[in-house]
Amino acid sequence: MRAIVTGQVGMDKKSYLKEVEDFTTAQAETISMYHVGNMMYDEALDIRPGRILDLPISRLNSLRRAAFKDIIADAPNHEHSLINTHATFRWRHGLFSAFDFDQITKLAPDIFVCLVDNIEVVHQRLNANHDIDATLKDCMVWREEEILATELMSQAIPGSKFYIVARGRFSQTTDTLFQLLCRPEMKKVYPSFPMSHVIDMPEVMAEIDAFRAQLAEHFVTFDPGDVDEKLLLDRALDAAKDGQDFFDHQPHQLGGIQKDMEPIRMRTREVLDIAGDIDGQIYMRDFKLIDQADMIVSYVPELKSESGKIIPGLSSGVERELQHAWEHAKEVYVVWKPSKNPSPFITETATKVFSSTEEALSYFEEKGMFAEKNLFGN
Repeated sequence: MRAIVTGQVGMDKKSYLKEVEDFTTAQAETISMYHVGNMMYDEALDIRPGRILDLPISRLNSLRRAAFKDIIADAPNHEHSLINTHATFRWRHGLFSAFDFDQITKLAPDIFVCLVDNIEVVHQRLNANHDIDATLKDCMVWREEEILATELMSQAIPGSKFYIVARGRFSQTTDTLFQLLCRPEMKKVYPSFPMSHVIDMPEVMAEIDAFRAQLAEHFVTFDPGDVDEKLLLDRALDAAKDGQDFFDHQPHQLGGIQKDMEPIRMRTREVLDIAGDIDGQIYMRDFKLIDQADMIVSYVPELKSESGKIIPGLSSGVERELQHAWEHAKEVYVVWKPSKNPSPFITETATKVFSSTEEALSYFEEKGMFAEKNLFGN
């Protein structure tokens, strides 16, 4: 299997892919890694680190084609190959592509993966590591362009598949990339669950996190909680109400704070300026994650209203995800925890409804949906 992995500048893909490589080694397997940027620098010894994108586009294209020529020649010698590159660049030259269709066709990748991450983290890395003044809006637009261009590359290669994978902290997405490349037979699942309105309910969050973790043990999961920019927007709105021009933001993903990162100083107005982009990209990205999965498994917790009434924790987002999956012929499974029976809008659009995660997992195992244990190295 061959994979092209893209992602905007600021993703720090190399360190992530090193974790993928280490995980692969732990499975007693190997993935041949090709870092196109490094290979271009090897061809241009006169260029100082971090300055290659300042070259004229004609020389950039020449260096990239030389790198891909070597990859095309060597990749067939390996069982699994991963090419770390970009689909687009938004730099001083403006927007320009970072691939050539003739070389992509010769390489014939099996999968294309576009990595994404929380935009405030990407923005911080980009401005810390490069001499460029990029705004949050620039980063949002660039991410959208990178996803689209990577998907177009995949559409040009018959039989290839395209995936968006978040560089998350909750689900082990290094495992995800390994599984997509080396275990293509594994079932792919979109875990669906309420997010923003249960974030301050620790007991409910613990239930949801257990559900997500159990699914990730047995399936490739495309977890929507691995990119969570809604909290960034909520904090900006709170700061605006308090008249604060800046606020300190601890990068966060549903399931836990990214403890390895220091708080980021955010400009309130700059975050509010991308409010529409955040909402729009959440809407687009989550539907694409459903489309690339084989099935959706939704967890509906039982909540207590302010008046003490027991209600289903069924958010509008979860309802829309279930409807989208059903309309696109996906298998739809629901773990329904409330004591009140689900409405026909749930039962009539679900393949099966379960009363617990354990009941759902038993059913999936009985139906032969789990990968063999040796696929996980244990």
